[in-house]
Amino acid sequence: MDNPVVIITGGGSGIGRAAAIQFAQAGAHVTIAGRRFAPLEETAQTSERIQPIRADVSLENEIAEVVAFTASRWGRIDVLVNNAGVFVQRPIESIDSDRVTALFSANVFSTSLMTKAALPYLKETRGAIINVSSTFGHKAAPMISLYAASKAAVEQLTRCWAMELAPFQIRVNAVAPGPTETEILASSGLPTAAIEQLKREEAERVPLGRRGTPDEVANWIVHLSSPAATWLTGQVIAIDGGLSIA
Repeated sequence: MDNPVVIITGGGSGIGRAAAIQFAQAGAHVTIAGRRFAPLEETAQTSERIQPIRADVSLENEIAEVVAFTASRWGRIDVLVNNAGVFVQRPIESIDSDRVTALFSANVFSTSLMTKAALPYLKETRGAIINVSSTFGHKAAPMISLYAASKAAVEQLTRCWAMELAPFQIRVNAVAPGPTETEILASSGLPTAAIEQLKREEAERVPLGRRGTPDEVANWIVHLSSPAATWLTGQVIAIDGGLSIA
């Protein structure tokens, strides 16, 4: 890559961390944003090309700070990776308005507001947007209806934005990971025993017989932003070991 400038939300761990490291290795300058500064700083220590900023990207004022920080440091923005999100597994009977609002704020509102804020710079560079969805954005499953609905929204945002932003030569695509070894289950509030059982069950359902790794997903995020993918837009790439067709 020719020194592109990348913003990654949720860049302190999991898929976001792996993507930041891979982008830096490919020659990019990377801003990583998230609510917890310690993992962001740990990721940034892997490369001088990665700069951390603590921010809640569901809040417009903090989103503006992320964009301003990046533009001030490097003068441009070429790629936006909307990776930040949360997972909730609950029966519908236990859902309340606060939980619904928090889920959609993290998974849908942040993606929308972050894209809006970065758009003036992406128009200048004819940049790329990569959203992070999930297999369950297009595959039904019990107990995760609201999480799945939020990721379905991300996939439809991807397709609509691809059409809307095509006149500006901005490409918009998404990756839809299957079960991946990240911290998202631990941060969901599930007890450890339930998480381990869920991981075993997920691996058994995947045709390739295992959970994925953050690097396997990050490979595609980097690829979708590269010159090798300049005629690809509006697509949702399932990276799930075949789970979406099982």
